[in-house]
Amino acid sequence: MSLTYLRTAAARLRSLLPLLAAGLILTACGGMSEEELQAEADRIHEQALVIDTHIDAPGAHVRDSDWVAADLHRLDHEGRPGQWDIPRMIEGGMDAVFLVVYTGQRELTPENYRNAYETAIRLFDWCETQAESSPVAEIALSTEDIRRLHSEGKRALLIAVENGFPIATDLSRVEEFYDRGMRYMTLTHSSDNQIGASSTESTEREDFGLTDFGREVVREMNRLGAIVDLSHVSDQTFYDVLEMTDVPVVLTHSGLRAIASSARNITDEMLEALAQNGGVIQLVALGSYLRDRPENPEREAALQELREEFGDMEAHTEAEQAEFRRRYQEIRREYPTPPATIDDLMNHLEHAIALAGWDHVGFGSDFDGGGGIQGLEDVSDLPAVTVEMLRRGYTEEQIEKFWGGNFMRVFEAVEAAAEASGGSD
Repeated sequence: MSLTYLRTAAARLRSLLPLLAAGLILTACGGMSEEELQAEADRIHEQALVIDTHIDAPGAHVRDSDWVAADLHRLDHEGRPGQWDIPRMIEGGMDAVFLVVYTGQRELTPENYRNAYETAIRLFDWCETQAESSPVAEIALSTEDIRRLHSEGKRALLIAVENGFPIATDLSRVEEFYDRGMRYMTLTHSSDNQIGASSTESTEREDFGLTDFGREVVREMNRLGAIVDLSHVSDQTFYDVLEMTDVPVVLTHSGLRAIASSARNITDEMLEALAQNGGVIQLVALGSYLRDRPENPEREAALQELREEFGDMEAHTEAEQAEFRRRYQEIRREYPTPPATIDDLMNHLEHAIALAGWDHVGFGSDFDGGGGIQGLEDVSDLPAVTVEMLRRGYTEEQIEKFWGGNFMRVFEAVEAAAEASGGSD
Protein backbone atom coordinates (compact mmCIF):
# COMPACT_ATOMS: atom_id res chain seq x y z
CA MET A 1 0.00 0.00 0.00
CA SER A 2 1.62 3.27 -1.16
CA LEU A 3 2.26 6.37 0.94
CA THR A 4 0.22 8.42 -1.56
CA TYR A 5 -2.74 6.08 -1.13
CA LEU A 6 -2.56 6.34 2.67
CA ARG A 7 -2.29 10.14 2.57
CA THR A 8 -5.21 10.40 0.19
CA ALA A 9 -7.38 8.05 2.26
CA ALA A 10 -6.58 9.97 5.44
CA ALA A 11 -7.34 13.28 3.74
CA ARG A 12 -10.70 12.01 2.52
CA LEU A 13 -11.58 10.78 6.01
CA ARG A 14 -10.68 14.18 7.50
CA SER A 15 -12.87 15.89 4.91
CA LEU A 16 -15.88 13.79 5.92
CA LEU A 17 -15.55 14.08 9.70
CA PRO A 18 -17.14 17.55 10.04
CA LEU A 19 -20.02 16.47 7.83
CA LEU A 20 -20.59 13.30 9.78
CA ALA A 21 -20.49 15.22 13.05
CA ALA A 22 -23.14 17.61 11.80
CA GLY A 23 -25.29 14.81 10.46
CA LEU A 24 -25.34 16.46 7.05
CA ILE A 25 -24.69 13.35 5.02
CA LEU A 26 -27.61 11.55 6.61
CA THR A 27 -29.83 14.60 6.18
CA ALA A 28 -28.88 15.23 2.56
CA CYS A 29 -28.99 11.66 1.33
CA GLY A 30 -30.91 9.44 3.72
CA GLY A 31 -33.72 11.92 4.21
CA MET A 32 -34.26 12.81 0.53
CA SER A 33 -35.63 10.95 -2.43
CA GLU A 34 -33.81 11.34 -5.72
CA GLU A 35 -36.53 13.74 -6.86
CA GLU A 36 -36.11 15.87 -3.74
CA LEU A 37 -32.34 15.77 -4.07
CA GLN A 38 -32.57 16.94 -7.69
CA ALA A 39 -34.99 19.73 -6.77
CA GLU A 40 -32.76 20.99 -3.97
CA ALA A 41 -29.68 20.82 -6.20
CA ASP A 42 -31.52 22.78 -8.90
CA ARG A 43 -32.41 25.47 -6.37
CA ILE A 44 -28.83 25.76 -5.09
CA HIS A 45 -27.39 25.78 -8.61
CA GLU A 46 -29.79 28.52 -9.67
CA GLN A 47 -28.88 30.63 -6.63
CA ALA A 48 -25.11 30.18 -6.98
CA LEU A 49 -22.86 32.37 -9.08
CA VAL A 50 -21.49 29.66 -11.38
CA ILE A 51 -18.12 30.46 -12.99
CA ASP A 52 -15.94 28.34 -15.30
CA THR A 53 -12.47 29.86 -15.36
CA HIS A 54 -11.15 28.07 -18.43
CA ILE A 55 -12.80 27.12 -21.71
CA ASP A 56 -10.70 26.84 -24.87
CA ALA A 57 -12.75 29.17 -26.99
CA PRO A 58 -11.60 30.67 -29.26
CA GLY A 59 -9.77 27.59 -30.44
CA ALA A 60 -10.97 25.46 -33.29
CA HIS A 61 -14.00 27.78 -33.29
CA VAL A 62 -12.19 30.44 -35.32
CA ARG A 63 -11.62 28.02 -38.20
CA ASP A 64 -15.36 27.85 -38.79
CA SER A 65 -16.62 31.20 -40.04
CA ASP A 66 -20.22 30.08 -39.47
CA TRP A 67 -19.69 29.32 -35.77
CA VAL A 68 -21.50 31.84 -33.56
CA ALA A 69 -21.70 31.67 -29.77
CA ALA A 70 -25.32 32.85 -29.77
CA ASP A 71 -26.35 29.66 -31.59
CA LEU A 72 -26.85 26.23 -30.03
CA HIS A 73 -24.16 23.71 -30.97
CA ARG A 74 -24.13 20.09 -29.90
CA LEU A 75 -21.07 17.99 -29.18
CA ASP A 76 -20.54 15.62 -32.12
CA HIS A 77 -17.32 13.88 -30.99
CA GLU A 78 -15.72 14.53 -34.39
CA GLY A 79 -13.15 16.98 -33.09
CA ARG A 80 -15.23 20.07 -33.78
CA PRO A 81 -15.76 22.61 -31.00
CA GLY A 82 -18.99 21.69 -29.35
CA GLN A 83 -18.81 21.98 -25.55
CA TRP A 84 -19.64 25.65 -25.05
CA ASP A 85 -22.02 28.26 -26.39
CA ILE A 86 -24.34 30.83 -24.83
CA PRO A 87 -27.58 28.79 -25.08
CA ARG A 88 -25.92 25.93 -23.23
CA MET A 89 -24.50 28.35 -20.64
CA ILE A 90 -28.12 29.15 -19.88
CA GLU A 91 -29.12 25.48 -19.92
CA GLY A 92 -26.33 24.54 -17.53
CA GLY A 93 -26.78 27.52 -15.23
CA MET A 94 -23.32 28.93 -16.05
CA ASP A 95 -23.23 32.63 -15.24
CA ALA A 96 -19.68 33.57 -16.22
CA VAL A 97 -16.96 32.04 -18.35
CA PHE A 98 -13.40 32.90 -19.24
CA LEU A 99 -12.66 32.68 -22.95
CA VAL A 100 -9.00 32.01 -23.64
CA VAL A 101 -6.75 33.88 -26.05
CA TYR A 102 -4.27 31.05 -26.61
CA THR A 103 -1.14 30.99 -28.74
CA GLY A 104 1.03 27.91 -29.07
CA GLN A 105 4.63 28.15 -27.93
CA ARG A 106 7.29 28.54 -30.62
CA GLU A 107 10.98 29.35 -30.59
CA LEU A 108 11.70 32.74 -29.03
CA THR A 109 12.45 34.67 -32.24
CA PRO A 110 11.30 38.13 -33.38
CA GLU A 111 9.21 36.60 -36.18
CA ASN A 112 7.47 34.13 -33.87
CA TYR A 113 6.82 36.84 -31.30
CA ARG A 114 5.24 39.00 -34.02
CA ASN A 115 3.05 36.17 -35.32
CA ALA A 116 1.89 35.27 -31.80
CA TYR A 117 1.00 38.89 -31.07
CA GLU A 118 -1.00 39.22 -34.29
CA THR A 119 -2.83 35.97 -33.51
CA ALA A 120 -3.66 37.19 -30.02
CA ILE A 121 -5.13 40.44 -31.34
CA ARG A 122 -7.38 38.50 -33.76
CA LEU A 123 -8.58 36.32 -30.89
CA PHE A 124 -9.39 39.32 -28.71
CA ASP A 125 -11.50 40.59 -31.62
CA TRP A 126 -13.24 37.20 -31.89
CA CYS A 127 -14.21 37.26 -28.20
CA GLU A 128 -15.76 40.69 -28.56
CA THR A 129 -17.66 39.59 -31.68
CA GLN A 130 -19.13 36.58 -29.86
CA ALA A 131 -20.35 38.74 -26.99
CA GLU A 132 -22.02 41.05 -29.50
CA SER A 133 -23.77 38.09 -31.13
CA SER A 134 -26.18 37.62 -28.22
CA PRO A 135 -28.47 40.08 -26.40
CA VAL A 136 -28.03 38.10 -23.19
CA ALA A 137 -24.22 38.20 -23.02
CA GLU A 138 -21.63 40.91 -22.46
CA ILE A 139 -17.89 41.19 -21.99
CA ALA A 140 -17.25 41.63 -18.27
CA LEU A 141 -14.21 43.52 -16.99
CA SER A 142 -14.72 43.37 -13.22
CA THR A 143 -16.36 41.53 -10.36
CA GLU A 144 -18.94 44.32 -10.35
CA ASP A 145 -19.78 43.52 -13.98
CA ILE A 146 -20.14 39.82 -13.18
CA ARG A 147 -22.52 40.47 -10.29
CA ARG A 148 -24.55 43.01 -12.30
CA LEU A 149 -24.99 40.65 -15.24
CA HIS A 150 -25.93 37.83 -12.88
CA SER A 151 -28.63 39.99 -11.30
CA GLU A 152 -29.93 40.85 -14.78
CA GLY A 153 -30.09 37.20 -15.85
CA LYS A 154 -27.35 37.73 -18.45
CA ARG A 155 -24.12 35.84 -19.08
CA ALA A 156 -20.67 37.32 -18.43
CA LEU A 157 -17.91 36.59 -20.94
CA LEU A 158 -14.44 37.38 -19.66
CA ILE A 159 -11.15 37.19 -21.53
CA ALA A 160 -7.94 35.50 -20.43
CA VAL A 161 -4.58 34.98 -22.12
CA GLU A 162 -3.15 31.46 -22.01
CA ASN A 163 0.61 31.58 -22.51
CA GLY A 164 2.45 34.88 -22.09
CA PHE A 165 4.40 34.25 -25.30
CA PRO A 166 2.66 37.00 -27.39
CA ILE A 167 3.73 39.80 -25.05
CA ALA A 168 7.28 39.02 -26.26
CA THR A 169 9.73 41.04 -24.14
CA ASP A 170 7.62 44.20 -24.30
CA LEU A 171 6.24 44.85 -20.82
CA SER A 172 3.83 47.47 -22.17
CA ARG A 173 1.86 44.68 -23.85
CA VAL A 174 0.66 43.47 -20.45
CA GLU A 175 -1.22 46.75 -20.05
CA GLU A 176 -2.28 46.68 -23.72
CA PHE A 177 -3.84 43.24 -23.23
CA TYR A 178 -5.39 44.34 -19.93
CA ASP A 179 -7.00 47.26 -21.74
CA ARG A 180 -8.39 44.79 -24.30
CA GLY A 181 -10.08 42.86 -21.47
CA MET A 182 -7.50 40.35 -20.21
CA ARG A 183 -8.31 39.61 -16.57
CA TYR A 184 -5.92 36.72 -16.04
CA MET A 185 -2.86 35.41 -17.82
CA THR A 186 -1.51 31.87 -17.71
CA LEU A 187 2.22 32.58 -17.63
CA THR A 188 3.38 29.57 -19.66
CA HIS A 189 1.88 26.68 -21.59
CA SER A 190 3.43 23.38 -22.67
CA SER A 191 6.97 24.76 -23.14
CA ASP A 192 9.24 27.22 -21.40
CA ASN A 193 8.95 30.81 -22.59
CA GLN A 194 10.48 34.20 -21.89
CA ILE A 195 8.51 34.48 -18.63
CA GLY A 196 9.33 31.19 -16.97
CA ALA A 197 9.55 27.42 -17.04
CA SER A 198 6.65 25.15 -17.93
CA SER A 199 5.51 22.09 -16.02
CA THR A 200 5.71 19.93 -19.12
CA GLU A 201 9.14 20.69 -20.55
CA SER A 202 12.41 19.48 -19.11
CA THR A 203 14.91 22.30 -19.28
CA GLU A 204 18.55 22.81 -18.46
CA ARG A 205 18.18 26.54 -17.98
CA GLU A 206 19.64 27.91 -14.77
CA ASP A 207 16.55 30.08 -14.26
CA PHE A 208 14.23 27.10 -14.09
CA GLY A 209 11.53 29.19 -12.48
CA LEU A 210 10.62 32.79 -13.28
CA THR A 211 13.02 34.74 -15.45
CA ASP A 212 13.94 38.32 -14.54
CA PHE A 213 11.46 39.47 -17.18
CA GLY A 214 8.88 37.13 -15.69
CA ARG A 215 9.22 38.89 -12.37
CA GLU A 216 8.54 42.20 -14.09
CA VAL A 217 5.45 40.68 -15.69
CA VAL A 218 4.07 39.46 -12.35
CA ARG A 219 4.66 42.87 -10.75
CA GLU A 220 2.91 44.56 -13.67
CA MET A 221 -0.07 42.21 -13.45
CA ASN A 222 -0.35 42.94 -9.72
CA ARG A 223 -0.23 46.67 -10.46
CA LEU A 224 -2.96 46.50 -13.09
CA GLY A 225 -5.30 44.07 -11.37
CA ALA A 226 -4.80 41.05 -13.65
CA ILE A 227 -4.89 37.66 -11.92
CA VAL A 228 -1.76 35.51 -12.20
CA ASP A 229 -2.64 31.98 -13.37
CA LEU A 230 -0.17 29.24 -12.38
CA SER A 231 -1.67 26.33 -14.32
CA HIS A 232 0.99 24.93 -16.68
CA VAL A 233 4.00 26.38 -14.81
CA SER A 234 6.85 24.37 -13.30
CA ASP A 235 7.03 23.78 -9.57
CA GLN A 236 9.85 26.30 -9.23
CA THR A 237 7.97 28.92 -11.24
CA PHE A 238 5.01 28.34 -8.92
CA TYR A 239 7.08 28.98 -5.81
CA ASP A 240 8.90 31.94 -7.37
CA VAL A 241 5.57 33.65 -8.05
CA LEU A 242 4.23 32.98 -4.55
CA GLU A 243 7.40 34.44 -3.07
CA MET A 244 6.95 37.77 -4.83
CA THR A 245 3.25 38.33 -5.57
CA ASP A 246 1.36 40.88 -3.48
CA VAL A 247 -2.04 39.25 -4.01
CA PRO A 248 -3.64 35.79 -4.21
CA VAL A 249 -3.13 33.70 -7.36
CA VAL A 250 -5.22 31.08 -9.15
CA LEU A 251 -4.64 27.81 -10.95
CA THR A 252 -7.48 28.07 -13.46
CA HIS A 253 -7.56 24.44 -14.65
CA SER A 254 -5.44 21.96 -12.68
CA GLY A 255 -5.64 18.90 -10.45
CA LEU A 256 -3.77 17.25 -7.59
CA ARG A 257 -0.65 15.18 -8.07
CA ALA A 258 -1.39 13.01 -5.03
CA ILE A 259 -4.26 11.50 -7.01
CA ALA A 260 -3.10 11.84 -10.64
CA SER A 261 0.64 11.98 -11.25
CA SER A 262 0.66 14.45 -14.16
CA ALA A 263 3.31 17.15 -13.86
CA ARG A 264 0.50 19.58 -14.72
CA ASN A 265 -1.00 18.91 -11.29
CA ILE A 266 0.25 20.32 -8.01
CA THR A 267 1.68 18.52 -5.00
CA ASP A 268 0.17 18.59 -1.51
CA GLU A 269 2.92 20.97 -0.45
CA MET A 270 2.06 23.34 -3.32
CA LEU A 271 -1.63 23.14 -2.40
CA GLU A 272 -0.85 24.12 1.17
CA ALA A 273 1.34 27.00 -0.04
CA LEU A 274 -1.49 28.13 -2.32
CA ALA A 275 -3.87 28.22 0.64
CA GLN A 276 -1.40 30.30 2.63
CA ASN A 277 -1.29 32.73 -0.29
CA GLY A 278 -5.10 32.93 -0.21
CA GLY A 279 -5.35 31.54 -3.72
CA VAL A 280 -7.64 29.00 -5.35
CA ILE A 281 -7.22 25.86 -7.44
CA GLN A 282 -9.96 25.55 -10.05
CA LEU A 283 -10.29 21.79 -10.49
CA VAL A 284 -10.20 20.64 -14.10
CA ALA A 285 -12.58 18.18 -15.78
CA LEU A 286 -9.95 16.54 -17.98
CA GLY A 287 -9.40 12.83 -17.56
CA SER A 288 -5.62 12.74 -17.88
CA TYR A 289 -5.33 15.17 -14.95
CA LEU A 290 -7.98 13.46 -12.82
CA ARG A 291 -6.57 9.93 -12.75
CA ASP A 292 -3.59 8.05 -14.04
CA ARG A 293 -4.55 6.69 -17.43
CA PRO A 294 -4.66 2.90 -17.78
CA GLU A 295 -2.04 1.60 -20.19
CA ASN A 296 -3.27 1.43 -23.78
CA PRO A 297 -0.15 0.80 -25.90
CA GLU A 298 -2.03 0.26 -29.18
CA ARG A 299 -3.77 3.59 -28.83
CA GLU A 300 -0.60 5.46 -27.84
CA ALA A 301 1.33 3.95 -30.74
CA ALA A 302 -1.38 4.90 -33.23
CA LEU A 303 -1.61 8.45 -31.88
CA GLN A 304 2.16 8.86 -31.93
CA GLU A 305 2.29 7.67 -35.54
CA LEU A 306 -0.41 10.19 -36.43
CA ARG A 307 1.46 13.04 -34.72
CA GLU A 308 4.68 12.14 -36.51
CA GLU A 309 2.86 12.02 -39.84
CA PHE A 310 1.41 15.52 -39.44
CA GLY A 311 4.26 17.17 -37.55
CA ASP A 312 3.83 20.90 -36.89
CA MET A 313 0.07 21.48 -37.00
CA GLU A 314 0.43 25.22 -37.51
CA ALA A 315 2.11 24.53 -40.86
CA HIS A 316 -1.01 22.77 -42.21
CA THR A 317 -4.08 24.11 -43.96
CA GLU A 318 -7.44 24.18 -42.19
CA ALA A 319 -8.57 21.17 -44.23
CA GLU A 320 -5.47 19.21 -43.21
CA GLN A 321 -5.99 20.14 -39.55
CA ALA A 322 -9.59 18.97 -39.79
CA GLU A 323 -8.37 15.66 -41.23
CA PHE A 324 -5.96 15.29 -38.31
CA ARG A 325 -8.79 15.84 -35.81
CA ARG A 326 -11.02 13.35 -37.63
CA ARG A 327 -8.37 10.64 -37.56
CA TYR A 328 -7.48 11.45 -33.96
CA GLN A 329 -11.06 10.84 -32.87
CA GLU A 330 -11.19 7.70 -35.01
CA ILE A 331 -8.19 6.27 -33.16
CA ARG A 332 -9.71 7.11 -29.80
CA ARG A 333 -12.87 5.23 -30.75
CA GLU A 334 -10.93 2.24 -32.09
CA TYR A 335 -8.80 1.95 -28.93
CA PRO A 336 -11.07 3.26 -26.14
CA THR A 337 -9.86 4.05 -22.63
CA PRO A 338 -12.41 3.98 -19.79
CA PRO A 339 -13.43 7.61 -19.27
CA ALA A 340 -12.89 9.61 -16.12
CA THR A 341 -16.07 10.39 -14.21
CA ILE A 342 -17.58 12.94 -11.84
CA ASP A 343 -16.45 10.64 -9.02
CA ASP A 344 -12.85 11.24 -10.13
CA LEU A 345 -13.44 14.99 -10.00
CA MET A 346 -14.92 14.60 -6.51
CA ASN A 347 -11.83 12.66 -5.39
CA HIS A 348 -9.73 15.73 -6.16
CA LEU A 349 -12.23 18.00 -4.43
CA GLU A 350 -12.27 15.88 -1.27
CA HIS A 351 -8.48 15.80 -1.13
CA ALA A 352 -8.22 19.55 -1.71
CA ILE A 353 -10.71 20.51 0.99
CA ALA A 354 -9.08 18.13 3.46
CA LEU A 355 -5.70 19.80 3.03
CA ALA A 356 -6.59 23.39 2.15
CA GLY A 357 -10.19 23.92 3.24
CA TRP A 358 -13.29 25.09 1.42
CA ASP A 359 -11.96 28.59 0.67
CA HIS A 360 -9.44 27.39 -1.90
CA VAL A 361 -11.32 25.28 -4.47
CA GLY A 362 -13.27 26.04 -7.64
CA PHE A 363 -13.95 24.83 -11.18
CA GLY A 364 -12.23 25.26 -14.56
CA SER A 365 -13.44 22.70 -17.11
CA ASP A 366 -10.99 23.02 -20.03
CA PHE A 367 -13.97 22.30 -22.31
CA ASP A 368 -13.10 22.41 -26.02
CA GLY A 369 -9.48 21.91 -25.01
CA GLY A 370 -9.62 18.27 -23.93
CA GLY A 371 -11.97 18.65 -20.97
CA GLY A 372 -15.10 16.59 -20.54
CA ILE A 373 -15.71 13.47 -18.48
CA GLN A 374 -18.51 10.92 -18.19
CA GLY A 375 -21.57 12.75 -16.88
CA LEU A 376 -19.99 16.14 -17.56
CA GLU A 377 -19.50 16.38 -21.30
CA ASP A 378 -20.37 20.03 -21.91
CA VAL A 379 -21.51 23.15 -20.09
CA SER A 380 -25.14 22.05 -20.03
CA ASP A 381 -24.14 19.20 -17.66
CA LEU A 382 -22.88 21.42 -14.81
CA PRO A 383 -25.94 20.80 -12.58
CA ALA A 384 -24.89 17.13 -12.34
CA VAL A 385 -21.88 18.24 -10.29
CA THR A 386 -24.12 20.15 -7.89
CA VAL A 387 -26.30 17.04 -7.48
CA GLU A 388 -23.25 14.94 -6.62
CA MET A 389 -21.90 17.52 -4.17
CA LEU A 390 -25.27 17.67 -2.42
CA ARG A 391 -25.47 13.86 -2.38
CA ARG A 392 -22.12 13.81 -0.57
CA GLY A 393 -23.46 16.10 2.12
CA TYR A 394 -21.84 19.39 1.15
CA THR A 395 -23.70 22.45 2.33
CA GLU A 396 -25.20 25.19 0.19
CA GLU A 397 -22.50 27.61 1.37
CA GLN A 398 -19.74 25.18 0.41
CA ILE A 399 -21.24 24.52 -3.01
CA GLU A 400 -21.53 28.26 -3.68
CA LYS A 401 -17.88 28.76 -2.72
CA PHE A 402 -16.86 26.04 -5.18
CA TRP A 403 -18.89 27.39 -8.09
CA GLY A 404 -17.69 30.97 -7.91
CA GLY A 405 -17.48 32.42 -4.42
CA ASN A 406 -13.83 31.58 -3.88
CA PHE A 407 -12.72 32.80 -7.28
CA MET A 408 -14.65 36.06 -6.82
CA ARG A 409 -12.90 36.59 -3.49
CA VAL A 410 -9.50 36.32 -5.20
CA PHE A 411 -10.60 38.51 -8.11
CA GLU A 412 -11.87 41.18 -5.69
CA ALA A 413 -8.60 41.08 -3.73
CA VAL A 414 -6.60 41.58 -6.93
CA GLU A 415 -8.86 44.46 -7.97
CA ALA A 416 -8.63 46.12 -4.55
CA ALA A 417 -4.83 45.93 -4.45
CA ALA A 418 -4.59 47.47 -7.91
CA GLU A 419 -7.01 50.24 -7.00
CA ALA A 420 -5.08 51.00 -3.81
CA SER A 421 -1.86 51.29 -5.80
CA GLY A 422 -3.47 53.43 -8.49
CA GLY A 423 -2.49 50.88 -11.13
CA SER A 424 -5.95 50.24 -12.59
CA ASP A 425 -6.93 53.90 -12.98
